Amino acid sequence: MAAITFDPNFNLQKNKELPQHRVLVEEIEGLIKVYKDGHVERPQVVPNVTCKLPLELGVTSSDVIIDSFTNIWARLYVPKKLCQGNKFPLLIYFHGGGFCVGSASWICYHEFLAKLASIANCVIMSVNYRLAPENRLPAAYDDGVKTILWIRQKVLIGANAEYWWLNKVNFSSIFLAGDSSGGNIAHNVAIRVCSKLGDLKPITLKGTILIQPFFGGESRTYSEKYMAQPPRSALILASADTYWRLALPTGANRDHPWCNPGDKGSIDLVDLRDIPAILVCISELDILKDRNLEFCATLNRVGNKKVVEYMMFKGVGHAFQVLNKSQIAQARTADLIAQIKAFISR
Repeated sequence: MAAITFDPNFNLQKNKELPQHRVLVEEIEGLIKVYKDGHVERPQVVPNVTCKLPLELGVTSSDVIIDSFTNIWARLYVPKKLCQGNKFPLLIYFHGGGFCVGSASWICYHEFLAKLASIANCVIMSVNYRLAPENRLPAAYDDGVKTILWIRQKVLIGANAEYWWLNKVNFSSIFLAGDSSGGNIAHNVAIRVCSKLGDLKPITLKGTILIQPFFGGESRTYSEKYMAQPPRSALILASADTYWRLALPTGANRDHPWCNPGDKGSIDLVDLRDIPAILVCISELDILKDRNLEFCATLNRVGNKKVVEYMMFKGVGHAFQVLNKSQIAQARTADLIAQIKAFISR
């Protein structure tokens, strides 16, 4: 796949041709503007980068096309050396951004996932799924399922020069992972894979890793109401509400099961029997903290046993691992990577 780059003049040129009387209906400042006629603007708040990586990292990166018709693609991260001759687990990763912004080519994800692949000894496939509101849910879930089926098809066909990385993957050790809205996607894709697709042999889903998963509800949790957020926080309550308005099916509210999986009537969608392990990573200063804790408690209650484990990361907020360069955030990111490595190495 050709390198993905951003032309800073593109939107400027396009905007000159736009009518000046457009009516703005939704906005998250600096991230997205949605107009009544359907036009969507996304300022380039985070640089897009090619798949190039420093040689000393010991990771090879490349882009692959999953579906050219819908423009779904993924960025691969493959460690150059095998660990004691064994093949690597595969993490299928979904980026955050409230379902509405973000890219697998954003530099913050490129750097984080390259480091994760190197330290945790795993192959990572970072999926560039379709965004809302142009493609409301379940489009992102459909793209996740399509990615899994694409992988299965390639495994059945076998590795070749283009798909050489297949030879480095242990396909009986596949994990779905993601942060924020990506964590939500990983969870809902796992449900679809386990409950609707049946036998995926020769590939096996071994677990899910949900980092600050983006859930919500009409009723507010304590942390949503009272957790003070610093200026320019990655997620505040107002922006969370806007993301849900843009991402959920038209007419749905925040108690829709895709948003609020613990709400009455939606719990039937949670089928845990075929998901061997679930890890939830929660940030202490995140407005989603209580929502994430409730999610873990609900799944454990429904499963009649401890099927979910979680880890609380002290002193950091939402998306610290990709958007915060402070000393404490870097320390917690190292902890996060170590936790993921231990989880996928069992």
